[in-house]
Amino acid sequence: MPELPEVEALARFLDERVTGQIVGRVYPVAVHALKTYDPPVTALEGQAVAGVGRHGKFLDLTVGDAHLVLHLARAGWVRWSEKLPALPPKPGKGPLALRLLLAEPAGTGLDVTEAGTQKHLAVYVVRDPLDVPGVARVGPDPFDPAFTLDAFSALLKGAGQQRRQIKGVLRDQSVIAGIGNAYSDEILHAARMSPFKPAGNLTPDEVTGLYAAIGDTLAEAVERSRGLPLKDLKAEKKSGLRVHGRKGEPCPVCGDTIREVSFSDSSLQYCPTCQTGGRPLADRRLSRLLK
Repeated sequence: MPELPEVEALARFLDERVTGQIVGRVYPVAVHALKTYDPPVTALEGQAVAGVGRHGKFLDLTVGDAHLVLHLARAGWVRWSEKLPALPPKPGKGPLALRLLLAEPAGTGLDVTEAGTQKHLAVYVVRDPLDVPGVARVGPDPFDPAFTLDAFSALLKGAGQQRRQIKGVLRDQSVIAGIGNAYSDEILHAARMSPFKPAGNLTPDEVTGLYAAIGDTLAEAVERSRGLPLKDLKAEKKSGLRVHGRKGEPCPVCGDTIREVSFSDSSLQYCPTCQTGGRPLADRRLSRLLK
C-alpha cells in the first residue's frame, strides 16, 4: 500500500509536470471508484492545474476551483505517460480506473490504476478536500512543522491512546497521517521498540527516540525516491525496507532472524534482539510476549 513517502514522491513528481497545464479530458473508466458526483469529473476539463499536494495518504490535484483527490488503497497507483491514446478508453476488467489527459502536448497525461480483484481505490472530485471523509479525519502530518515532540507526546497521552499498542497508534490515520503497516514496522525497528508495547508505558526517552525515528525513517524514504520515475517507486520502497516484508532474513543491525506475526488480513515483521529483548512474539492475534 502506498504510504506517506510514496504519495509524497508522487505529489512532487506530478507537481513538476502538471502544474500550470490545462486539463483536456477526464475519463472515469471504473465507475465504482468514483465516490462523488457533484461537481462532475467534467468540471475539471478546460481548467488549469494549480498544484499537486497530499493529505496523509491522499493525493490532491487542485484543478481550477475543484480538487481531484485520490486514495490509492492497497493496490492503486498513478502512471505518467506522454503517449496516451486520444481515443476514449473502454470500460472493462483491466486495471485502469481513471485517465486524465492534458490539453497539450497531445498524449500527455496520467492513468490511475488498481491491480488485483479487490477494488478499494477511491476517486473524489470536490470543492474542498475536507469534503472527503478520510481527509477530514486525518491527524497531524509528520512533515508539518507543528508536529513537534511536545505535540507527539500529547497525542500519545490523548484519550484512548495510552492503552493501545504502539503499532496500532502509529497506523491510525486519525492520530498521525500517512504511516501504514510497512513504515510503522520500520519506525519501531529504528526505535528498538516492541510493536505491542502500550503507548502509555513509554518513558520520556522512549517517546523522544520514537519521535526521532518517525522523522528520520520517513525523510530517508522520501529522499531515496527523489528523482525516480513513478514506475520505480514501488520497487524502491521494497528495496529500502529493513524489516518489513523480510521474514527469515538477517536483521541488518544485529544479524538476528527477522520474525513475523500474522493476522487475518495483514502481518508485521520485527527483530527480537533489537525490539523485544530477544523474546519472540507469539504468532497469533492479540499476541503477547512469550514468558
